[in-house]
Amino acid sequence: MAGQFEAVPGGGAAVALDEVEMSILRSLAVQLLELVGPGEEPVDGEDPLASLFAEGPSKPPDDPALARLFPDAYGDEEPDFSSEFRRFTENDLRARKREDALALVRTLDEAGAAADAAGEAGADSAHRKGRRKRAALPEGTVRLTLSADDSRHWLGALNDLRLTIGTRLDVSDEDETENGGLYRLPDDDPRKPMVMAYLWLGALQETLVETLMP
Repeated sequence: MAGQFEAVPGGGAAVALDEVEMSILRSLAVQLLELVGPGEEPVDGEDPLASLFAEGPSKPPDDPALARLFPDAYGDEEPDFSSEFRRFTENDLRARKREDALALVRTLDEAGAAADAAGEAGADSAHRKGRRKRAALPEGTVRLTLSADDSRHWLGALNDLRLTIGTRLDVSDEDETENGGLYRLPDDDPRKPMVMAYLWLGALQETLVETLMP
């Protein structure tokens, strides 16, 4: 899983991912959407704009991963300020995180559908011409080209995924160094698949950040 983002004209980014990588990303993003939760739907007959001014929760979530995604703004030193800040910001923050994850899922689905259509067209053309069409990328690999807006959504979603997985793994700063425990887990450790996903997401996030830097 060595996909790296590269810049494209217009401020976007592109990355080549294989079918397994796309499936893992999509599955993780869907799980993130389930964790963050659905948005609040306006009550029948209620002004939709009213939801923009609805108050959110005043206490941090009990789930450690959600608490990491929605931390107290002022920490333990100013609990009253943190409570007030959360009430008027958490709903909007949740909506933005859902939007980021949905954008990631949408672009993966669109790229997968386009690749399937191109594969069918290429196979049909090759059959008619009596030869196999040459592929620009390895079989099963798709090049995703993101707009500038989608790149920012992906960056947000990748960050949220890493925070969530890191919390589940109880990752420390030392663990993330090359000499840390994450890089030395034995293959039979049950955490190994999730650790590999965590490190891979970090590499994707890092190259996307570098791509979007002016």
